[in-house]
Amino acid sequence: MARQSSSAPRRQRKALYNADSFHRRRRMSVPLSRELRARFHCRSVPVRKGDTVRILSGSYVGSEERVARVDRRSYSVILNNITLKTGEQKQKPLPIRTGQLLLTKLNLSDAWRRRILSVREEELTPEELGTAPEAPTAAATETPAASPDAAAVLPGPEGDMHLTEAEREFLEDAGTEEEAPMGKAPKKGAPEEAGSKAPSGEMKLTPKETAFFESAEKEEYGPDAKAVRTHKNAPHTAEEEEIAGEAEETPEPAVAKPHPSAKPRGKSRPPKEGDA
Repeated sequence: MARQSSSAPRRQRKALYNADSFHRRRRMSVPLSRELRARFHCRSVPVRKGDTVRILSGSYVGSEERVARVDRRSYSVILNNITLKTGEQKQKPLPIRTGQLLLTKLNLSDAWRRRILSVREEELTPEELGTAPEAPTAAATETPAASPDAAAVLPGPEGDMHLTEAEREFLEDAGTEEEAPMGKAPKKGAPEEAGSKAPSGEMKLTPKETAFFESAEKEEYGPDAKAVRTHKNAPHTAEEEEIAGEAEETPEPAVAKPHPSAKPRGKSRPPKEGDA
């Protein structure tokens, strides 16, 4: 790696901006912990995905997390479970500079990296080689607690739908009401009410409504008045028939007579005696 010949800040920033991927990887080296330094006889190595690092400063100081992604463009590292809350109350990854990190565990699944550190594969643990199965998370191991009213919940007609007994009875009642016009028998145990089935064109009334209309029409039209009227509003008394007949007779349109002094249109006036 070529050393910088200038200490001017603008030239250092320009060198960081124009560096290629090889030099960016070298600049993103992270120091090793004391245990790793004594084991591998190395002071620092370039960080890579799968390494475990400890945060030395910031809001998450002291926490150890695994590296999820290395961003060489911005010289930062993305760690698991290290997030930042945005203004929209959402969680986004928090990038951290390599100067705030310390390597505690290395990912030695790459043979090239093992050769650089002079480590044989037989000396490594399955966790360092990346072949150890990951431990299940706490959310996956937790068993769902049984709800207090689980016994009252019954499977519904659909596969994944669960309904209570009250909801199930309500849906059955609604289904029988829809099936009744199609010719199917109504729900068992429900007696058929006399007069509940009205002919086409008439209103369906409950017994209370029927009794109310009967009493009202008897007071107005007499004891022979019908309880239910059709949608045509047919008259039942002589007075109503006369009123309906007068309404049906349409009067002839009146023709306006011309004024005597008005001249006829389209005709010439008759000649007079003095005209030659």
